[in-house]
Amino acid sequence: MGKYHFIAIGGIGMSGLAKYLLEDGHTVSGSDICDSKYIDKLRDLGAKIFIGHDRNNVPEDAVIIKSSAIKDNNPEIIRAKELGLKIYHRSDLLEEIALSAQKDGKCFIGFSGTHGKTTTSGLASFVLEKAGLAPSFVDGGIIPEINTNAQHKAGKHFIAELDESDGTIVKYYPDILVINNLEEDHLDFYKNGIIDLVKTFDKAITQAKKVIVNNNDEGIRFLTGDFITYGLHAADYTAKNINYSEEYTSFDVYHKAELLANIKIQLAGVHNVYNSLAVAAALNESGVNIRDIVQYFYEFTGMGRRFQKVADLSGIAVYDDYAHHPTEIKATLEAAALKFGRDNIVAVFQPHRYTRLQSLWKEFKNAFSSAGRVVVTDVYAASEEPIEGISGEEFAKDLSGAEYISGNMEEVALKLFPTLKKNDIVIGLGAGTITALGKNLEKAGCIGSKK
Repeated sequence: MGKYHFIAIGGIGMSGLAKYLLEDGHTVSGSDICDSKYIDKLRDLGAKIFIGHDRNNVPEDAVIIKSSAIKDNNPEIIRAKELGLKIYHRSDLLEEIALSAQKDGKCFIGFSGTHGKTTTSGLASFVLEKAGLAPSFVDGGIIPEINTNAQHKAGKHFIAELDESDGTIVKYYPDILVINNLEEDHLDFYKNGIIDLVKTFDKAITQAKKVIVNNNDEGIRFLTGDFITYGLHAADYTAKNINYSEEYTSFDVYHKAELLANIKIQLAGVHNVYNSLAVAAALNESGVNIRDIVQYFYEFTGMGRRFQKVADLSGIAVYDDYAHHPTEIKATLEAAALKFGRDNIVAVFQPHRYTRLQSLWKEFKNAFSSAGRVVVTDVYAASEEPIEGISGEEFAKDLSGAEYISGNMEEVALKLFPTLKKNDIVIGLGAGTITALGKNLEKAGCIGSKK
């Protein structure tokens, strides 16, 4: 068994990898600048945790795991180099874990693409777990019903979310690679936009035994290869007889001319039909009998931070959603409007990264048509430097009818709360501190009730 030390162990991705290793019998230690609920779970599994980064935290005989946020001047990185230790990016560790799973006879299914990879990897993991097939998985979000994003078990599947944001998707050799869609994003890395993105995915495709793609997605058409396809039309796996209702969405899954099953899901929106169809296709291709697991699709309520209800303020519901790309925002708001009505939707948008807001400005302007009210906050920089003329305030001015609220999320909540009315559906959108909006609105409500 190996020995691993994580620098910044408390993040959702890093903590998931650490949990997987602990359950696989490895020795794990790690450090972070503050405690978290994810760190508490690791302690319970036997990890040695240090709060604060210090050179003395580093074991003399461990493999060092770091996230992209950890720079070379980190004292633990400096110490690891002095000791001559191996230093892995977290993607290197996921590559190692996946290869080990395959050597143990597991089918490695990797979910990728610009949108939906957390939901699809989570749904696949959830369905297999609920069906008693004991999957191993490392996903990018918490699965609420299972309350984890990673586990190591003895079943025949290993599921993983494969991130393309920094090009590391080319490190993996999955048995089945699912590509949900392709669209320009992460333009700080993909300097030539879709051209560079396609080059990266074309390489990833050559390393997979089977590749399943969304045949109805425009970006997929740039890829070259021999694909298994899914979609609402013109595909190997199709969703037919789709029925949308307030309580659920249902559809029939066909593999070519054969009816495989009728799937019913709680998740709203056509994008979740595509997500569910992708999972059904992948599991069918892996040898799972869809008819044996179809009932568990309906039990899945979605991933943490994917249209997740986080507060109820006396008739005002607050949802949290990780959507930070125009296509994701548009899909979330369309699904919400279908369920609750457009006039009730209050979209609170925290732009994520100056570079993304700058490069996709026009696309963002077209993403909010399904909201009755749009509030824009300051940009969450994610370590980027500001760009002149690119700000939440300027974007709100350019988006017809939008409002700008400045300050941190607690200040935003204090200003927003008095303007809300009964039956409003508040949806926080973004990948930054917007996730605290629900908690801060609850706090603002308590303050207001005491006045």
